[in-house]
Amino acid sequence: MTKNYTLYHNPKCTKSRGTLALLAERGIEHKTVHYLEDQLTRTELEGLFKALGKLPSEVIRKKENAYKDLDLENASEDELIDAILAQPILLERPILVLNGEKAAIGRPPEDVLVLLEN
Repeated sequence: MTKNYTLYHNPKCTKSRGTLALLAERGIEHKTVHYLEDQLTRTELEGLFKALGKLPSEVIRKKENAYKDLDLENASEDELIDAILAQPILLERPILVLNGEKAAIGRPPEDVLVLLEN
């Protein structure tokens, strides 16, 4: 079975750049999605959560100013999805996805190795 990797990447993020470098070092071909520029759809975002096996509340960046500004502390999972769609900086990164089915967050970058070893 062919392995197709997609990296959801923010070039300003140290961990994201580190994950990109790790993939390059290992010669892993992948598609890069600059999710801050290329707006994700609700379906794509929900697919990421499913592949990660996590809820939006587990993948949202709670230390971002937007999280505080939007007062998301008591938001529902659906409201968190809406917030991430409106403010994609809230999405934890980087996320490496394998064949659209499994995913890992590269924090630290070595956490994506589990997908490379399968």
